[in-house]
Amino acid sequence: MYISIKGETMEGKVDFNNLPEHIAIIMDGNRRWAKAQGKPASFGHKAGAKTLEKIVRYANKRGIKYITVYAFSTENWKRAEEEVKTLMSLFQSYLDDYSKRADSENIKVKIIGSRDGLSEKMKDSISKCMERTKDNTGITFNIALNYGGRDEILKAVKNISEQVKENKLSVEDITEKTISNNLYTQGQPDPDLLIRTSGEIRLSNFLPWQLVYSEFLFIEKYWPDFSEEDLENAIKIYQQRNRKFGAK
Repeated sequence: MYISIKGETMEGKVDFNNLPEHIAIIMDGNRRWAKAQGKPASFGHKAGAKTLEKIVRYANKRGIKYITVYAFSTENWKRAEEEVKTLMSLFQSYLDDYSKRADSENIKVKIIGSRDGLSEKMKDSISKCMERTKDNTGITFNIALNYGGRDEILKAVKNISEQVKENKLSVEDITEKTISNNLYTQGQPDPDLLIRTSGEIRLSNFLPWQLVYSEFLFIEKYWPDFSEEDLENAIKIYQQRNRKFGAK
């Protein structure tokens, strides 16, 4: 695990033979960024959406295979009703507009998380975006929307229990892979690198099963200020790590 809250610049060049295959990002700080400028939270969320598209495009060009971002958690429903409405409207507009650009850039979009509580229009936008980009062969862009890590594991346990109940699976055959195959990220490698912006040092219920051996990087910048150079620096820091996966 590597922790940095200074966001320092790393010397040297990126080793393209040692890229993280999967990067996870907790995009934190939109509201604080907006507040610092005397603007409403919606201003920060819109700026954050622009940063996200820029970072995904850059990661795709760099050859990263998967990127998973924390867009809206199951706990975020507790925020002010007006902010939640604004966020949902922004997400839906973003998906409707972005699907065309993602398709043109060969980006495969996948929305992970629970559909419970989402409007029918939002569900329709999700389905259309995923359908339009499903055959693209560039980066897989996972957007964690209405996502909770414990909820994901709970759903996996229930799915596995049903398989056992229906005699499709025996208890003795349940392995870690069985659980992984019942998560939203099934078929994808676990993240190699987690980046969280805004200086907060916690996971906030994000990918608890998948992040067990990831390298962690926490930086002070708010998400709207996160740049391609910051992503490049994060990759350089990752490449300096000696990943042992529990071995000495």
